[in-house]
Amino acid sequence: MKYKVGVIGSARACESDVLEKAREIGREIATHNCLLLTGAAIGVSYEAVIGAKERDGFTMGFSPAADEDEHKEKYGLPTDYFDVLIFTGFGYKGRNVPFIRSCDGVVVISGRIGTLNEFTIAYDEKKLIGLLKGTGGLCDSNGIEEFIKNSGKKGGKIIYNREPKLLIEELLSNL
Repeated sequence: MKYKVGVIGSARACESDVLEKAREIGREIATHNCLLLTGAAIGVSYEAVIGAKERDGFTMGFSPAADEDEHKEKYGLPTDYFDVLIFTGFGYKGRNVPFIRSCDGVVVISGRIGTLNEFTIAYDEKKLIGLLKGTGGLCDSNGIEEFIKNSGKKGGKIIYNREPKLLIEELLSNL
């Protein structure tokens, strides 16, 4: 069975180099014959989807919407480049649990409060998590390691790398 790798991260206001790294993550996931899963939103996760499709990868999104019309109209989210969209109808936070539970491993690129929600679910579900350093936000927060260490909770393994290719290789070697 193919590994299912989730990509989470900032939906807005990312530098072009961060968006290119997200595309590279998607290309690497596809190159390694893995399925790419996202929260079906915009930003870095969508760039990863585009990157995966550049390498004929398979992409799947977990939408916060109840159907395609709501996905496009209420949430303003794209449908292009997805092979499959799962319409959860649970809103942004509600869709995160089935999305993250469906992943074997999760890659984090940049990220703010919504990404933190997905990250804590992944950690709590003991998922393997790869943080792409050098992309800002959650990935470069000095407090995340300390926060995890002081949480008193044993969660998923976290790996760190600045290079998309190396991060995916390390993530897959640990699955």
